[in-house]
Amino acid sequence: MELKMDDLTKEFGKFTAVDHISLTMTNGVYGLLGINGAGKTTLMRMLCTLLRPTVGNIYCNGRDIFEMDSEYRKLLGYLPQEFGFYPEFTVQDYLLYIAALKGIRPAVARKRVRELLEKVGLAKAAGKKMKKLSGGMKRRAGIAQAMLNDPKILILDEPTAGLDPNERIRFRNLISELSEERLVLLSTHIVSDVEYIANEIWLMGEGTILHRGSVEEIIASMPENVWECSVKKDQVAAYMRNYKISNMKTEPEGAALRIISRDRPAESAKRAEASLEDVFLYYFGENAKSEAEEIG
Repeated sequence: MELKMDDLTKEFGKFTAVDHISLTMTNGVYGLLGINGAGKTTLMRMLCTLLRPTVGNIYCNGRDIFEMDSEYRKLLGYLPQEFGFYPEFTVQDYLLYIAALKGIRPAVARKRVRELLEKVGLAKAAGKKMKKLSGGMKRRAGIAQAMLNDPKILILDEPTAGLDPNERIRFRNLISELSEERLVLLSTHIVSDVEYIANEIWLMGEGTILHRGSVEEIIASMPENVWECSVKKDQVAAYMRNYKISNMKTEPEGAALRIISRDRPAESAKRAEASLEDVFLYYFGENAKSEAEEIG
């Protein structure tokens, strides 16, 4: 399976949400990483034919996806940030309803729903009403509906938003399992969502792809170093003003800081191995830090 974006651009009036992106994907997991407002959702909505590009084309195995129309959508599974459901439907009824909308024959749909409920860990909740599900269970129902047609292309927009750490781990493991023989594009601003399961990561900011590559290649793209040092309480504010601080741990005499800087920030500072979180902070600055604080 090959999905190719050629000079893909989407403008809303004078605002450019996606700016001349040209990329090719094949089977595997791709992590689209960026802060809210980077253009991730707009890009994904074009890949799902929900938005037409202002400029450029998207090709699936060499054919324009908008010309393929329903033939393309049969290959596609999509989990948006927010997906609609009838709150009074049980989980099973909801999935059977979506299967009917997708044109899946009833006998096939019933078997597929049973399999997916087991796979996403909702078999015991099959008769539970959708409105009674926790946030994590709703997201699992969402991934089940995206998988009903056994898609070759799976697109997931912020799939773990609002989930607790245990649910995020469960979800990542599920995505990793589902990615066999599929093309999976997972959009998020939570670094840990893609760090261990993505074959390739794209850093997206202001509508463009800033960097792409494996985790190791993305980390190597950061031109500055990571340092660790301890500072006194009365020095913390100055360090916060003058440096990018990726982590701070309070100590009895002050704080242990993880600092991103080209030069050694203090005589006692020691070089540390950079992580994907450090890179995320380097490229996206305070916006990245505030979002990380919001999620935990």
